[in-house]
This record gives sequence, C-alpha cells and structure tokens, in this order.
Amino acid sequence: MSFNQQKTDTNMTIEMLPLVIAAFEANKFFVAALAAVGAGLGIGLLGSKAAEATGRNPGAATPILVLSIILAALIEGVFILSAFAV
Repeated sequence: MSFNQQKTDTNMTIEMLPLVIAAFEANKFFVAALAAVGAGLGIGLLGSKAAEATGRNPGAATPILVLSIILAALIEGVFILSAFAV
C-alpha cells in the first residue's frame, strides 16, 4: 500500500464518521423503542396471567394482586433503566 493510498483511506474514514455517528444515534432510539415494546408486552402478559390465576382460584386474589403489582413495578423499572442508559 502506497502512502497516497493510505492517505485516501484515512480521508474516507474521516468522511464516514458523521454517518457512523448518525447510525449509532438512530440505533439508540431503536433500542429504547424495543425496550418500551418489551415492557408493554411483559406487563400485558402479567395482567393476563394474573386475571387467569384469579379466575382459577378466587381465594388467592390478594396475594396474586400484590405479586402482580411488584412484578409490574420491576418490569417498568427495567424499562426506565434501559431508557436512561441510552
């Protein structure tokens, strides 16, 4: 590789830097959106299964409710942490 070829490669790398940064920024928003969708699906499944469990055993409604609230808070907490990590 000659000196001129190496200089051209360096210039191309410097010119591509804004594109790489823009792609990284877009990727961060995509990851945050996936985290939001995952949290929504998780809370939806949690509510569905809690309702199903309460229907099967109405006497256990209070412990199921308590556990559901705790798990929903944990799911939301994971989303909030992932959103701020981006």
